[in-house]
Amino acid sequence: MTIRVMIADDQGMVRTGFGVLLNAQPDIEVVGEAENGERALAVAASLRPDVVLMDVRMPVMNGLEATRRMLASGPDGVPKVLMLTTFDLDDYVYEALRAGASGFLLKDASAVELAEAVRVVAAGDALLSPSITKRLISEFARLGAPRGPSRSRLDDLTERETEVLALVARGLSNAEIAAELVVAEQTVKTHFGRILAKLGLRDRAQAIVHAYEVGLVRPGE
Repeated sequence: MTIRVMIADDQGMVRTGFGVLLNAQPDIEVVGEAENGERALAVAASLRPDVVLMDVRMPVMNGLEATRRMLASGPDGVPKVLMLTTFDLDDYVYEALRAGASGFLLKDASAVELAEAVRVVAAGDALLSPSITKRLISEFARLGAPRGPSRSRLDDLTERETEVLALVARGLSNAEIAAELVVAEQTVKTHFGRILAKLGLRDRAQAIVHAYEVGLVRPGE
């Protein structure tokens, strides 16, 4: 299955360079480009790519606002968004994930890192390095966690699904969760798929944000 990608960046050289690198992959095809956030919305609506590489800073409409609008329709039929940035900046982490982004990629990433990032988010996983996850947790701590879990937003989950979601929010991989719960990794994947479906979430990044926002887990736990 070919992963269809759109590149949104105000620098033509970046769009061309990333396009060449991605088109060289046997399972990835660049289907469109956009030079600003407003244009990205139009191109994405027309071409319906699987993944959008979205620059954070662009004229007319920045990447955060474009992501927010692009993903506002819900989890079905929308692309996964991978934010592109020159700097690994704290300010963007929380807002980008709240907007629905699936992760971050620095513009100086290698061809291998770029292709793997596209594959990861296309598969529904989050591209969150340990440093990014740590910053996200710190931001929740700064903003103040809910006084108590909003159980009504988790009522549809089974006890085991709730347990899996809590471990996901703490940054554990599927393999690590499987070891923690003494179950097969495929079982964890099945539970997590059901969690996303029941809560109407797109991927791991949204699941992490959701778990903290409803108070299932708290920073420092």
